[in-house]
Amino acid sequence: VKLFTNNYPKSDVLNEALNTARVEEGTSLNVPAVHEVTKVNGEWAIILDYVEGKTMQQLMDENPDKMQQYLEEFVDLQVEVLGQKVPLLTKLKDKMHRKISATKFDKTTRYDLHILLDSLPAHDKLCHGDFNPGNIIVSPDGRKFIIDWAHATQGNARCDAARTYLLFKLDGKDDWAELYLKMFCDMNDVAKQYVSQWLPIVAASQLVKQNPQEKEFLMRWVSVFDYQ
Repeated sequence: VKLFTNNYPKSDVLNEALNTARVEEGTSLNVPAVHEVTKVNGEWAIILDYVEGKTMQQLMDENPDKMQQYLEEFVDLQVEVLGQKVPLLTKLKDKMHRKISATKFDKTTRYDLHILLDSLPAHDKLCHGDFNPGNIIVSPDGRKFIIDWAHATQGNARCDAARTYLLFKLDGKDDWAELYLKMFCDMNDVAKQYVSQWLPIVAASQLVKQNPQEKEFLMRWVSVFDYQ
């Protein structure tokens, strides 16, 4: 049972359930099946298959000597996700344009971000939108299940990589972030600059959450237009 707080919008709960069902039905990935959207003690909830196991984040924390091995498996799985297509999902660029418009930046900064986003290639790959080791459950038999499809879209794989890189940085794991980016680019034969181009966009979208602890850090990334 995934339980949401009272102030969590009903539309977001339904959207997450729909995203999860579309990925579950339309791909070969291990995704816990959605059974029901309901209310539990007055709060919205999604009922899904229970997956026994530990998150990849837990395994990394418990076995620091195996961190590189886990990170390689993590990137392999992300590449597998990005190799899928789910045509009914929201287009990533449309979502990012809405996020930019919802920020509190001045008109000039918003304009610059919209122009940057328009200049970047539009693809149709399955993007998780919050791909981090905490959203992967490793079952006792070694299968990897991917959870939390709330932010799933179809779009450019490099944007998804930029977001994962930023999530590592926000978590204070700078070494992991750099190693992750190198692995991702090496596996996909992509220049780091192509991923970095998306950093101002994903940083701006993260600012919409209005987390005061992240604001100063994210503002620096939004200003990094030399990645163009």
